[in-house]
Amino acid sequence: MEAYGKILLIAMPAFLVLVLFEKFYGWFRGEDTVRVNDMISSLSSGITNVTKDVLGLSVAIISYSWLVKQIAVVELQTTWISFVVAFIALDFSGYWIHRITHTYNVFWNSHIVHHSSEEFNLACALRQSISSIVKLFTIFLLPAALLGISPQVIGIVAPLHLFAQFWYHTRHIERLGFLEKIIVTPSHHRVHHAINPQYLDKNFGQIFIIWDKWFGTYQEELPDVPCVYGVTRPVRTWNPIRINFMHLWLLICDAWRAANWMDKLKIWFMPLGWRPADVAERYPVYKIDDVARYDKFDIPNSTALLVWVFTQMFLLLALISYLFFNITTIGSPGIFLYGGLVFLTIYAYTELLGHNRWAFVWELLAGAYGLFLVYLSPDWFGAAAWIPLLPKLLMGYFFAAPLISALFCSGFSIRSTVQV
Repeated sequence: MEAYGKILLIAMPAFLVLVLFEKFYGWFRGEDTVRVNDMISSLSSGITNVTKDVLGLSVAIISYSWLVKQIAVVELQTTWISFVVAFIALDFSGYWIHRITHTYNVFWNSHIVHHSSEEFNLACALRQSISSIVKLFTIFLLPAALLGISPQVIGIVAPLHLFAQFWYHTRHIERLGFLEKIIVTPSHHRVHHAINPQYLDKNFGQIFIIWDKWFGTYQEELPDVPCVYGVTRPVRTWNPIRINFMHLWLLICDAWRAANWMDKLKIWFMPLGWRPADVAERYPVYKIDDVARYDKFDIPNSTALLVWVFTQMFLLLALISYLFFNITTIGSPGIFLYGGLVFLTIYAYTELLGHNRWAFVWELLAGAYGLFLVYLSPDWFGAAAWIPLLPKLLMGYFFAAPLISALFCSGFSIRSTVQV
């Protein structure tokens, strides 16, 4: 966990700089593909994901280490060849896992957040799941395990394989010639994120596009069919935590409401989007029928509100950077208490971003929880040794944040009343 956290201390600023560069590059060229609200939601989703991963909030049903011990036929020595083989094995595994998440209802919940943006840009690459608590698909690393690739090699290659999927989430790079035949390019991945009927459930590859070509899921980007992004049942919120669990909640509700007991069971493993007929009739869910005729979710926000939300997000980035660098020193249960503040803060300010008139209640909870952490650790988990005033500054923030949010929320109420 600590090693991954320190890798993220380098990766997070790099990703943030690239996201902001794409924003200003698009603005300069008159082709801005990064809406501010959407960008904040994406960055916040990335924060929740890396926090979950660093805290180790997931359980593998079958660990790769166990798999290697059980079935390894040979033991490939740790050389550059083993790293190449590990990379290809991870990509093969990634293709099938990705395809399964798009195929069955129950697994879509772990992936919906990545597709939830109605834009396509570098920021949306950071929309990663926090709902995949149980890891089921280690079995797809069977080729690597048979060759005896060490878990240490997989542990090094896995984050590199993940980070290598960042760059192609952009609309500013056109086709790349002969590379289109080998690797996943922005053109390929634009197709994957599109909800046009021609593009749905295509191009599952993560680094190599050859898997899609071999297994019949390849679709090139058509010049006369511009990509429309998002999900066919729009999420209509900027809150990444809510997005992570909304499909699961729909499945739970549908299973509860279904009259037929067989429907209650099979809904989980039916093709993506399937609902019991009686439930779909009584509890319709909005779905986009015509991708050319629907309005993207958008809520205009004042400059003051955006400045306030950005301030909260950057403060949070500073706080989790300290957490990642000192995870061993802080120890358990401190790291999990600290993580709770991350999730509460993001829930609060993204609700504010979406003009939820009760967002200040979440901010109040986050502030109260933050004050509790200061009481619990008066030196803020050892950080006061570096910045003596930090605990007092944080106390001031935890007191002020609910009041500032309440001011914005009262403005939402006034506007709502005027509109009515």
